[in-house]
Amino acid sequence: MKTSLQSRKSPWPHRLAVALALVTFPLIWVGGLVTTYDAGMAVPDWPGTYGYNLLLYPWQTWIGGPWDLFIEHGHRLLGTTAGLLAIALLATVLIADRRPWLIAAVAGALVLVIVQGVLGGARVLFDERLVAMVHGCIGPLFFAYMAALVVSTSRWWQAAPQIHSADGQRLTRAAWIGVGLAYFQLLLGAIVRHVPLAASPQVFRAALVLHLVVAAVLAVQVSWTAWQACSTREVRGLRWQGWALCLLVAVQVLLGVGTYVAKYSWPAWLGDYQFAAQYVIQEKSLAQSLMTTGHVANGSLTLFVSVVLAMRAARVFFGAGCVDRALLSWLAGETPAPLGRAA
Repeated sequence: MKTSLQSRKSPWPHRLAVALALVTFPLIWVGGLVTTYDAGMAVPDWPGTYGYNLLLYPWQTWIGGPWDLFIEHGHRLLGTTAGLLAIALLATVLIADRRPWLIAAVAGALVLVIVQGVLGGARVLFDERLVAMVHGCIGPLFFAYMAALVVSTSRWWQAAPQIHSADGQRLTRAAWIGVGLAYFQLLLGAIVRHVPLAASPQVFRAALVLHLVVAAVLAVQVSWTAWQACSTREVRGLRWQGWALCLLVAVQVLLGVGTYVAKYSWPAWLGDYQFAAQYVIQEKSLAQSLMTTGHVANGSLTLFVSVVLAMRAARVFFGAGCVDRALLSWLAGETPAPLGRAA
């Protein structure tokens, strides 16, 4: 037991998890730019780049080439970096941390990176819009997955107090509901961004309305979760995470409005106003690309912080042993027992 506990004190699993999360966020940004600029086919072959090995493609051609080539090849390089970090993370956990569920979870992260890379390649080889949408949905899912790994590999996870609190358990459940809503909202956003060109206007309108409805529900849920976090006086660190979520959702709403205006102009009912009537959409302009991609990236960041809050609340109010067993059962394909009194 002593040897096992000592092995968990290595800082490297946590450092590599943080590094992988830090690489994933700009990867989502650049992936959003690829979609915004329709640059997915800027490099027509895969896994190489114009016949070159991905890592040996001349940097002068990449840096000085067309913008769509720059972001598409850069997206591939960031994805390769994420894959190498995932391999290093798995090797480090196998050496320095013997928790079975953590080994399985890190192996799952590597599998997700591989699946994401294959989907990216399939999107290029088959030029299929549906594959691009699935590819865009797995990116935020992986980012959220890394949020859980960042928390569970930290020293805080081992040293945090275990508190029996009914309010804290309500906060934990509310936080996990928020995680589910945040990801569902991202899925709806991906559908809005990838509606087939041949689809009827009613399909786009239905997807957009549902996106707005879930956004309103998510805003209410996040506000409720933040209030619960502030009411839970035992752990101060959870409060600022709740407020950070509120801030991120507020920014997301503003970015969503800006994205709609930048891509589709002002709503028709504002057409009588001069500022709306004179507005002209500049397709693929800098303002449009930053607004749209920022909306995508901030949504992923909202999901990330939601998972951090939920994991930390579960650790404090249900205990590490209870959470570890639930995660191990889930990874083994079993139905875990409901989180109740901490073990």
